[in-house]
Amino acid sequence: MTKELTTAATTATAGTTAPPSAGRDRWEADAVARAARLEALLGDPYDPANPHGLRVLFAADERRIPPAETEALLTEAGVGAEFVPAEYGGLLTRADLLARALRPVFRRDAALGFGYGITSLFAAGAVWAAGTARQRRTVADLLLRGGRIATPHHELAHADALLRDEFTAHPAPGGGHRLSGRGNAAVNAGRADAHVVYARTGPARGPHSHSVLLLEPGRLPAGAWHRLPRAATRGMRGVLFSGLEFHDCPVPEEALVGRPGEGAALALRISQVDRGLICGALTAAADTVLHSAVRAATTGRGGPVARRWLGPLAGAFADLLACDSMATVALRALGLLPDRAPALTAAVKYLVPGLLQEALEELATVLGARGYDHRSPQYGALGKLLRDLPLAGLGHAGTASCQAVIAPQLRALAERSWSTGHEPPPELFRLGAELPPLDYRLLGIAGGGDAMAASLAGSAARLAPFLRTGGRTAALAGLARSFAAELSTLRRACRRLPPYGTTAPAGPAARALGNRYSLVVGAAAVLGVWERQDGTDPFLTDPAWAVLALSRLGERLGMPVPEPPRDCREHVLDELLRRYRSGRGYDLHATALAQ
Repeated sequence: MTKELTTAATTATAGTTAPPSAGRDRWEADAVARAARLEALLGDPYDPANPHGLRVLFAADERRIPPAETEALLTEAGVGAEFVPAEYGGLLTRADLLARALRPVFRRDAALGFGYGITSLFAAGAVWAAGTARQRRTVADLLLRGGRIATPHHELAHADALLRDEFTAHPAPGGGHRLSGRGNAAVNAGRADAHVVYARTGPARGPHSHSVLLLEPGRLPAGAWHRLPRAATRGMRGVLFSGLEFHDCPVPEEALVGRPGEGAALALRISQVDRGLICGALTAAADTVLHSAVRAATTGRGGPVARRWLGPLAGAFADLLACDSMATVALRALGLLPDRAPALTAAVKYLVPGLLQEALEELATVLGARGYDHRSPQYGALGKLLRDLPLAGLGHAGTASCQAVIAPQLRALAERSWSTGHEPPPELFRLGAELPPLDYRLLGIAGGGDAMAASLAGSAARLAPFLRTGGRTAALAGLARSFAAELSTLRRACRRLPPYGTTAPAGPAARALGNRYSLVVGAAAVLGVWERQDGTDPFLTDPAWAVLALSRLGERLGMPVPEPPRDCREHVLDELLRRYRSGRGYDLHATALAQ
C-alpha cells in the first residue's frame, strides 16, 4: 500500500478506534501459541508413520469410523476448552481467534473438526446466549472435561433448519414439560453427554413457537427416550450421525434455556457464530488441497511450473485468501459490531462454500486422478474434501437459510443503510488489532445496518486518485470502482422489491439480488483487509493478491473485468511457491505448518 493511501485511510477512519482493554493484547498471542502447539502435537500430516497423519485419517474415513487415537489426543490437549467462554474457565475469548486455534484440526480433516467437537459449540451457543448460571456451569464443566453436546434435527438435508416440528413439548402438571418427537440426524447424538433440543411449545406458527431445552440424560427416565441408530452419509463418513426419540418424556422446568418461545430468536443469534466458524474451518481444509496441488505441479520438475497449471494455482490461492478475508471479517464483527453482523455472516456463509467448491474443481485439473486416491496422503485430500464439503457447508439447506436471512433485509438496507451508513472501525479488518470479546448475549438479529457497504464505498473513494497511475494499484482502484457501481445498481434494484411480508421473502428476484449482494460483501472484505495492512507482510500489503481475488469475484458477478496486470499473477505465484517451500499455510497469516 502506498504511503499516500495509508494516510488517506487513516484520516478517513480517525476517531473510530475501539478503546483497548487490559489483557486483550494477550488473547491473540495465546491463541496463536495454542494453535502452534496443536500443530506440533498432530505432526506432519504427510508422514505415513504419523498416527495422526492423513494416511490414518483417510483410512478411518474409508472404514466409516472416527479416528479414535487422534480424538483422544485432542481431548488430552484440552481442545474442549476452546468452546467455553473464559469467564467459565475456558479459552473462548473471540470468534476469530477460535477459528485460528482450531485451524490445525480442520487443515487435516474437516470431518474430524466437526465430529470431534465444533458442533458441541453450535449446540452450546444457546446456553451461552440465554442460559442460567447453573446451565452455563453444567455445560462448561462438561466441555472442559472433553464431553460432547448434540442438537438433533429431523433430517440431514435440512440440518440448518432447527425450527421444524420434529419435537413438541407440552406443559406438564406440576411444572416442566412432556417432550415427544424424533430427530434423525445429529452429530454425536449417540455419544453425547447432553442434548440441546428446539421443541415446539406454542400452538401457532410464528417467531414464538419454539423453545430451547437443555437435556441431561442422567436426569431423564430411561424408558421415555432412546438414541436412534447411526445414519450413513456420503460425506464425513467417519462422523457419527444419529438421532433421538422421545415418548412423552418428562423434562424438568430448569431444562428451559432462556424464556418460553425464544427458540427462533436464539437460533438466529447463535447461527451467526456457527456460519463464520464453518467458513473459517472449510478454508483451512482447502489449504491442504492447495498444498497437494502445488506438490503435484512441482515434484520431479527441474524447471518452472507448467503454463496450463499457473491459472488454477494462482486463482485458487487468491480464492483462499478472499475466503479467509471474508470469514475473518465476519468473525471479528461478532465482537466489534454484534448488532450489525447478521447480514454479513449470512452473506459470507452463502458465498464461501461455493467459492471453495469452484477452487477445488480447478485444482482437480492439476491433481488429476491422484486427487481422488484415498490411500495417498500426499494427494488424496481433494476427493475427501469434495465429498465432505456439501455436508460441512450444510448443502442446499445452508444456502437457503442464508438467503432467508439476507432477502428480507435487502430493501431496508438499500433504503436506510447503503447510502448513509458509517464505515466500520478499522479494527474490523486490521489483522492483529484488539477487539472486544465475543458475547453471545449481545448478538443482534436484524436491522442493525450494513457496515460493509459503507466500507466498500470508502475504499473506492480512497483508491480513486490512483485510477490513472498505472500498475497494480490502478487495477485495484478500477475494480473497487466497479464494485461500488455494482452496489449502486443493486441499491436501485433492491428498492423496487416488495416490502417484506407482502410476498415470499426469498422469491427468485430476491434470491438473485441476494447472490449479487454476497459477492459485493466479499469484495468489501477483501478491500478492507488489504487496505488495513500495516506493512508487516509485504505480500499482503501489495495489491496483487487483492486484484486477482476481486477479478475472480467480479467474473462471478458478471461484471466486465479487465485482464489483471501480468505481474499480478506472477507475484501471487511467487508467494505460493515460497510458502510451499518454507512450510507455510495459504491463509492471511502464512501460518507455520508441521511438515
